[in-house]
Amino acid sequence: MQDVIIIGCGVIGAACAYELSKYDVSVTVLEKSNDVANGTTKANSAIVHAGYDPMPGTKMAKLNVDGNRMMGEICKKLDIPFKRIGSHVLAFSEKEMETVHELYRRGTENGVPDMKILTGDEVRKMEPNISEDVVGSLYAPSAGIISPWELTLAMIETAVRNGTNLQLEAPVTAIKKKDGIFHVTTPKGEFTASIIINAAGNHAENIHEMIGVKEFTIQPCRGEYYLLDKSEGTRVGSVVFQCPSERGKGILVAPTVHGNLIVGPDSVNVDDPDDTSNTAAGLDYVRKMATLSVPSISFRDNIRNFAGIRANHSGDDFLIGESKTVEGFYNIAGIKSPGLSSAPAIALEAVDYVNSKFELKKKESYCDSRTRIKFKELSDEEKAEIIKKNPLYGRVICRCETVTEGEIVDAIHSPVPPTTINGVKRRVGAGMGRCQGGFCAPRVQEILSRELGVDMEEILMDGPGSYILTGRTKGGNAE
Repeated sequence: MQDVIIIGCGVIGAACAYELSKYDVSVTVLEKSNDVANGTTKANSAIVHAGYDPMPGTKMAKLNVDGNRMMGEICKKLDIPFKRIGSHVLAFSEKEMETVHELYRRGTENGVPDMKILTGDEVRKMEPNISEDVVGSLYAPSAGIISPWELTLAMIETAVRNGTNLQLEAPVTAIKKKDGIFHVTTPKGEFTASIIINAAGNHAENIHEMIGVKEFTIQPCRGEYYLLDKSEGTRVGSVVFQCPSERGKGILVAPTVHGNLIVGPDSVNVDDPDDTSNTAAGLDYVRKMATLSVPSISFRDNIRNFAGIRANHSGDDFLIGESKTVEGFYNIAGIKSPGLSSAPAIALEAVDYVNSKFELKKKESYCDSRTRIKFKELSDEEKAEIIKKNPLYGRVICRCETVTEGEIVDAIHSPVPPTTINGVKRRVGAGMGRCQGGFCAPRVQEILSRELGVDMEEILMDGPGSYILTGRTKGGNAE
């Protein structure tokens, strides 16, 4: 019996677990995938928005600005890459400058600090590669870039170290409430709790309907991206948006915290909440629109395309609060952009709700820090010293990103260990470089097999069914 069950371990579920782990309350997190951050969290623009886009007075507006403000301290504590590089919303006409002024008004009312409206020449002085057709922009210096999966991993690892029970490969198949207690059925058994926090992203609607009547509808919306090589990583120095429309915030161009350039997304409603396929039409649209902002982008240096699914709904605000029909069932749904930016503040809302039921008390002993060894960032002297202590740090596995065997082994034995090649990739960066794992993936597979004590054939690329090896072609006993 637990006090709280959190369903879903994307950035929202992890943030809730992280904040609740500071208190004397028992928490179990149920995640349907074989790793955390494996849905929308791993496939988005990786932007911490300033907060000028949401309508004033909405939860979205308040939580975006509050979450942005909190992000720096959290990332410093948990050793997560985060950079405040600012953002521009570009206008290509005087009509679009009216939108820029409206966004400035909203941002001012929402409490976004230090915004400026710039002329086209002022924009190009800051960003020389911006199109000559740009007539002005809204500049917000508080916007930033982050690694969303590293943020999620850091928060859930910290929660687990402080007593949170994380269950992977535990999709919820049924929920019943009896005598004030929720009984949650999964393939890993039944879990019980007094409170449920529904942070299931694109599946939040289905999770809620297992216990209550229909209260909201999630519309999955696919966005496609280009990830370009680090040779394009300095094409812009800030996040570059286009004026928003009914299709969203427009195609963005931005550096990533890892030194690449990200371009996208488009916005297409889909029926399947797990349909992350790329399309020729979608990628053509992204490329065409992005070059309106930055004409010189070299798409020949693309190293990966991907798509993510946003949990849109018909309203203009997040859906956060207790179910109207089921007491103790707390929905955090419809968390579209700026959900990542808002995650730390959304988690505090969830804590307030749990506190209203349990009168939470802070733990006397709590570990709220996290450090990792990032070999390529060490000095030569530091590298020599760590290799002396652990020779595994002397073997580079991923040449593109200079990731060592020592880093991979440390990750495999962390509080939330990876079991797949892409799980390792998300934790230490092996496979994120130009060759996208062409060289290092087999080595990572061998290390996973050895450290986990399982056959090579059992190691997956990522999600269930993504087998790499299926059996021997030579050297085995003939039947």
